[in-house]
Amino acid sequence: MTNSRRKGHSFERATAISFREMWPEARRGLQYQDGAECPDVVGTPYWVECKTGKRTNIKAAVRQATEASKGSKPILVVSKDDRQPILVTMLWDTFYDLHKRGIQVPEAQGDRPQQVQEDLPKP
Repeated sequence: MTNSRRKGHSFERATAISFREMWPEARRGLQYQDGAECPDVVGTPYWVECKTGKRTNIKAAVRQATEASKGSKPILVVSKDDRQPILVTMLWDTFYDLHKRGIQVPEAQGDRPQQVQEDLPKP
């Protein structure tokens, strides 16, 4: 297995472990060589696509997740560039629907963005 594949699999496992706080059944999905599509992390209400590397292509990851999910679940892209914080990307409609349903979010503290700490285990 190449280093980049190993790094990707480690990131998928770390993401699944972190998601278990919210979704106890979360685990790394298994991609099969027969072409069967499944999310990188299963056991969540989202189609989770994980990407890590020097410079991840988030738009390509969103396209990949959208095509693979075939609308079965809302998509969530978890990405991490080397030595950078982890990002979570979703489609606007998904984000809007979550907040429209009354998701509780902390009040904003001024106009400056807050630094988000990385809680995922280091791969």
